[in-house]
Amino acid sequence: MTTVTLSVASRGQVNHRFSKAMRGKAQGAHISFASVDLLWQTLTKKRWEILQAMTGQGELSIREVARRVGRDVKAVHGDVTALLHAGILDRTAGGVVFPYDAVRVDFTLTKAA
Repeated sequence: MTTVTLSVASRGQVNHRFSKAMRGKAQGAHISFASVDLLWQTLTKKRWEILQAMTGQGELSIREVARRVGRDVKAVHGDVTALLHAGILDRTAGGVVFPYDAVRVDFTLTKAA
């Protein structure tokens, strides 16, 4: 099973993970966001539903994604495009793919300043 971790990480943290990976230390699959705000701006409720429908499903056409989430193809196309631009989905010859079987979300909420 391939799990991706969605996290909030600074550039330094991402560079540290990259450095360890370059030295041969497995880091697992990560998609990092610069802030919690950016994570939630990118992963809206509707886009999260798309990821839920696509997790572990392999390549799907946008029409099939729309059918699975019960939404209009045009609206789903816009959300899929945003997820492609964010590097969360991959484009394939036959549609799009979210190449993971599970998703882990990892960030820490601290008290306000």
